[in-house]
Amino acid sequence: MNKIKVVVSCPIDTYSGYGARARDFVQALLVIGKYDVRIISQRWGNTRQGYLEDHQRDDLLSIIIPQLTYEPDVWIQITVPNEFQRVGKYNIGVTAGIETTLASPQWVMGCNKMDLVLTSSKHSKLVFEESKYDMTDTTKGITQKIEVTKPVEILFEGVDTNKYRPLELPTKFNVKEQVLESFCFLVVGHWLPGALGHDRKNIGLLIRLFLEAFKNKPNPPALILKVSMVTSSIIDRNKILSNIEKIRNEVKGTLPNIYLLHGDLTDEEMNELYNNSKVKAMVSLTKGEGFGRPLLEFSLVNKPIIASAWSGQVDFLDKELSLLVGGELKPLHKSSIVEEVLVEGSSWFFPYDNHAIAAMKELHKNYDKYKVNAKKLGYRNRTTFSFDKMKESLEEILRKYLPVFPEQIELMLPKLNLPKLEKI
Repeated sequence: MNKIKVVVSCPIDTYSGYGARARDFVQALLVIGKYDVRIISQRWGNTRQGYLEDHQRDDLLSIIIPQLTYEPDVWIQITVPNEFQRVGKYNIGVTAGIETTLASPQWVMGCNKMDLVLTSSKHSKLVFEESKYDMTDTTKGITQKIEVTKPVEILFEGVDTNKYRPLELPTKFNVKEQVLESFCFLVVGHWLPGALGHDRKNIGLLIRLFLEAFKNKPNPPALILKVSMVTSSIIDRNKILSNIEKIRNEVKGTLPNIYLLHGDLTDEEMNELYNNSKVKAMVSLTKGEGFGRPLLEFSLVNKPIIASAWSGQVDFLDKELSLLVGGELKPLHKSSIVEEVLVEGSSWFFPYDNHAIAAMKELHKNYDKYKVNAKKLGYRNRTTFSFDKMKESLEEILRKYLPVFPEQIELMLPKLNLPKLEKI
């Protein structure tokens, strides 16, 4: 039986969240075994490429094609919805979705180009389904309602539990000699555009609140930032250091230490960082996540998490087993607007300063109490949000939605019995 021909356009070779999502998605298709899979490798902004060669992923490198020369049975794009295009007989758009309360008109129309949209969380699915616009054609004087009319399903970003797991032995990743403190909060993410308190990951405000929480305290904890802005360059690193220093200068008193860990790490190194004995917890005051992959990864090493109580991450974090920071939804600041992505008129989460400070102080003071719940959360997420569970979910979704494609039958011409010609 001929396999269904599937082509996936995605940033599979990049060091990015979408790159990780793409690799897991394609790997799941290969494991399912019903599809003839090919990849068209795309860039992802300015993020570095070369992941597949660096990690010796010959299995994925070998199925990359330079360009598409035929109509696939199934065309899959893993990207943002305004880039979705119909190319195959059946078309699937895969996106982490949206971090605010409103998807742009371009995203809504992009979703409608596809036959099926897969997104990462309940939050993203709800926003896509509730984003509606009245668009007026001024030339014809006709007003038309724009909304997502194609089915939207949730496919969470399952984590490889062989890569992200508790380590019994001391980690090789060396933080100990560089970091003086025995108790450190870890922050992972990109420091994105926006004024203080208005960048999406909210890293600037988190730094300030950490300093306020532990200034003038004896033996304070430290903050480790595994952060970049755009690239892994020295310019990028120096810009972050300058921003940190600017925030420090605004807080008076004896301040706790902040350490910057800048540059790309392998999956193994990230897991070792998560497991490092000085890294006690992860903290995120994010304004919105389509999913929040680093938070899920970190939960698998059985350490506590402080996070905003809104958007994608609450699918796998809850108030019983983690510390969720309260807040309110407010409109985006003009410095946060990104055309066709983070749109004017949408809102996202503003965590309460006093809740965030109280959560950090409480976790630092009563750490052993929260370790117990962290272990429960780790077990639950390993069994519920693993790569294997994601693969099972994908298989079920494809079984439900994919049409039956006619088999390619080789044309067998009849054998002709021609009269024998005689030489004259």
